[in-house]
Amino acid sequence: METFLIRALQLILSLSILVVLHEFGHFFFARLFKVRVEKFYMFFNPTISLVRAKRINGRWQVKFFARNVPSNERQRVNSEGVGVVDAKGKPVMEPVPINELPDGDWNKYPDNTEWGIGWLPLGGYCKIAGMVDESMDKTQLMRDPEPWEYRSRSVWHRLPIIIGGVLVNFILALMIYSAVLFTWGKEYLPFENARYGFQFSPTMVESGFQQGDKVISIDGASVVDRSDFIEKVLIDGLRNVVVLRNDQQVELRLPADFAQRILAAEELDLLSVRYPFVIDEAQPGSPAAAAGLQSGDSIVGVNGKTMSVFQDITAEIAPLAGKPVVFQFYRDGRLMEETVTLDENSKLGVTLRPLFNYFKTEKQEYGFFEAIPAGISLGWETLVSYVKQFKLVFTKEGSKQIGGFGSIGKMFPQVWDWQVFWTMTALLSIVLAFMNFLPIPGLDGGHVMFIVYEMLTGKKPGDKFMEYAQTAGMLLLFALLIFANGNDIFKAFFK
Repeated sequence: METFLIRALQLILSLSILVVLHEFGHFFFARLFKVRVEKFYMFFNPTISLVRAKRINGRWQVKFFARNVPSNERQRVNSEGVGVVDAKGKPVMEPVPINELPDGDWNKYPDNTEWGIGWLPLGGYCKIAGMVDESMDKTQLMRDPEPWEYRSRSVWHRLPIIIGGVLVNFILALMIYSAVLFTWGKEYLPFENARYGFQFSPTMVESGFQQGDKVISIDGASVVDRSDFIEKVLIDGLRNVVVLRNDQQVELRLPADFAQRILAAEELDLLSVRYPFVIDEAQPGSPAAAAGLQSGDSIVGVNGKTMSVFQDITAEIAPLAGKPVVFQFYRDGRLMEETVTLDENSKLGVTLRPLFNYFKTEKQEYGFFEAIPAGISLGWETLVSYVKQFKLVFTKEGSKQIGGFGSIGKMFPQVWDWQVFWTMTALLSIVLAFMNFLPIPGLDGGHVMFIVYEMLTGKKPGDKFMEYAQTAGMLLLFALLIFANGNDIFKAFFK
């Protein structure tokens, strides 16, 4: 439960930062071009709001746990005072004139933005006057455009208002990457320094790799680190791999559907660094402590079999739960032997020396002015890599990997780590910017698509068409949301 809460808090905080700043991008350009912003909310607020505030006559009014302000509309009546209905029998609504509203009604002051915090932490919104958006406010479209509305502005004003959110998210990612590099630098393990080789996933082994192989090159190009390897074989689709195996170079040819196989197997860790089994501490009351194993003991054999790598040893003792096992180990340069009865989980009950005690990592420090271009470069590389990965979504195996909030939450670590948190937030900011720019009605990219159409043809899509397009886009997005989170639920209960 503690792990779940830590991940949930990281996810909510990260998305809150991203959504608020995304919506602020829309808000900034709207106010820059003197377009009214009716509401600005962090989180959604069906029926009630945790907090809502508005500046009225120079003073702030704040409401806590209050019902939302009712819509400023009423049923239209004809000359005989009878309510007007449409062809489907639904009432035709119209805005209530400002001068007919009581002084205490927040709708009487539309020139000031209503700020608030909702109770449903799934996003947020910025409601811009005169814009057909997810609020589906049709009443405002029944009157002629006002000069302070979005729809009365030229395409050169509307375009920045729409792309403002995406622009802020992308700039934010670059700023975060720069700050991370300035604060923590960049540390990684070069492939050439992984002297014990790599441990490969089952699908990697089926494709020709053997445990302990050292990756030399892919399609003739050297491999820098793990992320470089994954991008080359999964995203770029390179297939010719050269590994060093038992001091001999071996050429491997990956199958054409390698990426699909990996996705189908749902393997998150394709390869990991192999490292020696050196005890850092034997936990009190554990089988290791009972047998007298000590800090610094380096295991080199199990039941007479020579092995010193952690992954090999754990695989060897996995089927021996509750049984006595003879371990050979070095202590202070002397080869020794002890019999340890494993617990019911086939564990010794020890912690190991930190992984990077055995490998030389590369770390680059960045000064303030060095971190800025490095952060920009890292952000751009991340965007390009994500765009390349996006094609996998359209495969059968890739579609099954689409995840919702649960999958995103699992990307955060089980313990709070600010470096990882900000790195993940920068990545999600890139993803949010890209996804919002897709040409789907209901997303920023859908609005951009219609603005570009207007630029090319000189004709503005009608409000009714925009309303239908928005509805279709929202239905599609809700379907994708249900599908993604449904995948998470299915995996949680059935896999």
